[in-house]
Amino acid sequence: MSEEAELEPRWTVEQRQRIVELIDGYRTALHDSLEGLTEEEARRRLVPSRTTLLGLVRHVTFVEGVWFDQAVTGRSYAEIGIASTVDGSFTLGKGDTVESVQLAYRQRCDASRRTMAGLRSDDVVDGRGARPVWALELQVLRELAQHAGHADILREQILASRTDPTP
Repeated sequence: MSEEAELEPRWTVEQRQRIVELIDGYRTALHDSLEGLTEEEARRRLVPSRTTLLGLVRHVTFVEGVWFDQAVTGRSYAEIGIASTVDGSFTLGKGDTVESVQLAYRQRCDASRRTMAGLRSDDVVDGRGARPVWALELQVLRELAQHAGHADILREQILASRTDPTP
């Protein structure tokens, strides 16, 4: 084997396992986007919308609950313990901290893994209308990838502001 080939990532050949690997990678990126930030930095608004890094992680907790719980089980948002609206999923309460939001996200991801582990890609679930499991996984993958990109940019702006004397 060439040295170049040894540096290539070892991707799983099986399609579903690869999708799960990608989802887990984005989960980690979003969770870790809050690492080393102060509470003020994590709540800082850098765009006209209410989007903040802490709010993004709170929102992807909602995303996981919608697609990997409600869409499978049919449970209500209240039963799942997530915000009642998409907009509300970005809204931070006074008690939301980096630690509490990260913990809630880890717990939701663990619950998602347990729920999805017993399903095959071609199984059809009907908690939010009939959908194949593979479609749920691709929806979550798309949303996590999009939000991980947002988080990366917001984090970069926050870290740059620590050394940049301009407002």
